Amino acid sequence: MTSLKAKTLFITGGSRGIGRAIALRAAADGANVVIAAKTAEPHPNLVGTIHTVAAEIEKAGGRAFPVAVDVREENQVADAVDAAARHFGGIDVLVNNASAVHLARVEDTPLKRFDLMFDINVRGTLVASQACIPHLKNSGNGHILTLSPPIDLRPSWFTERTAYTISKYAMSMTVLGLAEELRESNVAVNALWPKTMIYTAASSVFGLGRAGCRSTDIMADAAHAVLTRPSAECTGNFFLDEEVLRQDGATDTDLVQYELVPGSPPEIDLFVTPS
Repeated sequence: MTSLKAKTLFITGGSRGIGRAIALRAAADGANVVIAAKTAEPHPNLVGTIHTVAAEIEKAGGRAFPVAVDVREENQVADAVDAAARHFGGIDVLVNNASAVHLARVEDTPLKRFDLMFDINVRGTLVASQACIPHLKNSGNGHILTLSPPIDLRPSWFTERTAYTISKYAMSMTVLGLAEELRESNVAVNALWPKTMIYTAASSVFGLGRAGCRSTDIMADAAHAVLTRPSAECTGNFFLDEEVLRQDGATDTDLVQYELVPGSPPEIDLFVTPS
């Protein structure tokens, strides 16, 4: 399978950033895309709502189903999944993209921020996966793609961001568990993470500039490559975006297109060991 045409994707937190990019890449194939995110009304500092992205999806050639969802509320998630499945006749792909971030030392991490990260990153991933699994089992090529990093327990990955790291690694642990639980059901469960820094509106709030960053398109193209693979042959992996594209034949020259500032070498992501 090389296309997501007529496939239905349920994307959490898809109103902006990487989630939006994955949605638009799928829409270009003619996919059905469920945008499940909190932002139904314009945010004062961040561009994008479920409705603006839905309009972009339709314009790109896909079919959109925007639904306001807080992934911390299991009833909202269950209702959204059921409504989406009725609307499109099923769900083929879940992208666990919703995430909260707070990069700080433990002594500088308010417990309400700790709770928010665990409620969205960990619990939200589990809740969305649980709600979608019955539909994914009926897909024939079901996929869960969770945006979380490879697990590396060296202290350097925790220093200055312990709480956030724990929450992202917990997301990765759900990938490990679900991949085995669903292996016999022909549902693939994989993780995807950027090898280099990705510039988004949200990351800019933390002071990340465009130089040294790649665009969200590289994550969208890598996600597309994973989600079009046979689920029975591709599960339990912790993919890096660049490596996925290289597996499909991309060269250094091909990767230049993702650089936001031409000639500015991409910086390695926080959770990736420099090669």
